[in-house]
Amino acid sequence: MPTARSYLGPELMLARRDESGSSSAVDPSPSGLGSTLARVCMQEDINFLITNRLPRRWATLFMGWYSRLEIGWIRDVSIATWRVFATDLELSESRTRDFKSLNDCFTRQLKANARPIDARAEVVVSPCDAIVGEFGDIQDNQLIQAKGFPYRLEELLGSPELVARQRGGKFVTLRLKSSMYHRFHAPCAASIREVLYISGDTWNVNPIALKRVEKLFCRNERAVLDLRLHDRSQALTLVPVAAILVASIRLNFLQQTLDLRYRGPNRIPCDARPAKGDELGYFQHGSTIIVLANGGFEFCENIASGKRIRMGEPLLRGLKRKARRSPRAAKPDPVTLFPPSQVP
Repeated sequence: MPTARSYLGPELMLARRDESGSSSAVDPSPSGLGSTLARVCMQEDINFLITNRLPRRWATLFMGWYSRLEIGWIRDVSIATWRVFATDLELSESRTRDFKSLNDCFTRQLKANARPIDARAEVVVSPCDAIVGEFGDIQDNQLIQAKGFPYRLEELLGSPELVARQRGGKFVTLRLKSSMYHRFHAPCAASIREVLYISGDTWNVNPIALKRVEKLFCRNERAVLDLRLHDRSQALTLVPVAAILVASIRLNFLQQTLDLRYRGPNRIPCDARPAKGDELGYFQHGSTIIVLANGGFEFCENIASGKRIRMGEPLLRGLKRKARRSPRAAKPDPVTLFPPSQVP
């Protein structure tokens, strides 16, 4: 299991050494100050206090309101402050740089072909840009959140039917950092007939919280998407999990936004038939998607804990191809049988 430090990347490793081998002074420039602040905030106790001991619901509601303010100077100051803490924020692939609000930047779309989709029929691709977290076999009905922190399918999915279909399968946790592309896509061609919305808390889902809060994914707000495949012997489920400052999951095929204000039914019927790579929806901020698969799937060789993966890159292999119908044999011309005495 990678440590929290392994997620930071080299840009946050502040200590440097000069030619004599001694540590250099902290860079006083704005970028150096940003790294210093980020390093302080990533100290486990401080980070956990800041991101989880605040009144999470009110902080999330406030952020939802604030991020939608279409006021130029607020947008500019907010994005500049965001860059201080998210030094890997990259906007060059964005379809536009003319953002109306901070939320526009969070939910930005990308330029065409910015994320090539692996077209191999047997491959299930990553639904999002992410850091790969825990992954592996589901031991009967048990998954791993972090080392020493198991949780059960029943607690995550809230559906006995889905639990039965995913028991003994595979799981992988994909964590979207706040700086990443926030939209998620269909990992393969499928149909979605229903969304199960499970209300809950808004704990941070970063590695520090995952090592401290038991069954965190089962506590947070989430949506369960059962992707129906052409071969019903295989099962694929996506579980987008909301988090502090997010708690808003927008699915393109639903009229409702699933957030802290949602008061509708938990089971929401729909009729979506996305092709591989089609956009399904987006988070308002960084969060997590748990992918569950059963029926002969295996992880692709590029999957490793702590590794970055982009939407469209291979995640699982073993998707059964749709059987091709053999062409119908041409019907022979009708033959008239005559009794021997009437043969012309």
